[in-house]
Amino acid sequence: MTVQICYAGLDKTSLLEIKVPVDATVLQVIQQSGILQNHPEIDVNVLKTGVFGKLKALDSQLHSGDRIEIYRPLVADPMEARRRRAKKQALT
Repeated sequence: MTVQICYAGLDKTSLLEIKVPVDATVLQVIQQSGILQNHPEIDVNVLKTGVFGKLKALDSQLHSGDRIEIYRPLVADPMEARRRRAKKQALT
């Protein structure tokens, strides 16, 4: 089956499409995809993973067409960033 795997790092983004066995898990796809070599900052034991925006454990089974997402920690608090943008717009 074919699945996608994506990761948005601070300096580069990867979106890969790979063929995997029908019984593949999230962790197996991450390891097989080569994304860990492209993004050495990824620690699968620390970062959360999901499929189409829903959190999934590393041992979750996948379906054909699934997109695995590896989530990194936020750089800024979303509410604080919104406040800064609103304040900046109010000044202009």
